[in-house]
Amino acid sequence: MAGHTTLVKELRAKTGAGILDCQKALVENSNDIEKAIEHLRQKGLASAHKKAGRETHEGIVTAYVHSGNRIGVLVEVNCETDFVARNEEFQAFVKDLALQVAASSPSFVNREDVPDAVIEKEKAIYQAQAKEMAKPESAWPKIVEGKLEKFYQESCLLEQAFIRDASVTIKDLLADKITRIGENIRIRRFTRYQLGQE
Repeated sequence: MAGHTTLVKELRAKTGAGILDCQKALVENSNDIEKAIEHLRQKGLASAHKKAGRETHEGIVTAYVHSGNRIGVLVEVNCETDFVARNEEFQAFVKDLALQVAASSPSFVNREDVPDAVIEKEKAIYQAQAKEMAKPESAWPKIVEGKLEKFYQESCLLEQAFIRDASVTIKDLLADKITRIGENIRIRRFTRYQLGQE
């Protein structure tokens, strides 16, 4: 039993999930800590998906200025209540997002924000590259699709790997925060300024 208690503590430390959820995840996954983490992440994503339709009229705008004063970022993140907007975990999450935007320079919040004209232009470039590489024409659509996915991962904040933990995307991090905090959270917009750039 002592071993099970240790596993529950370890799982809680790694996921932030409640004691009962951790106990249940361990039982359902034969005390395999990695499988239990995956189980809790999947459950968290499902929970976050359920909250996605709820209104978000509160939140905060956070500013970040990188050392040297050459890069500045403003990020607006919305939540459901002012109580959560004042929550330390929520505020730390928004600060992490501002740091992410400063470091990774995304152009859009998510792939749905990318204008069709930009997507078509990227596809044309990727198709020309595939042709230039003398790849068979039948392979072009797959090459274009793969390069477009990479474009989304680099250009869309939600698709980017988190700078503090590359095994997690911002989308995963957001879903985790929604589950832990218990409210819908929406990354509304951001602006990144870099000295000397338009």
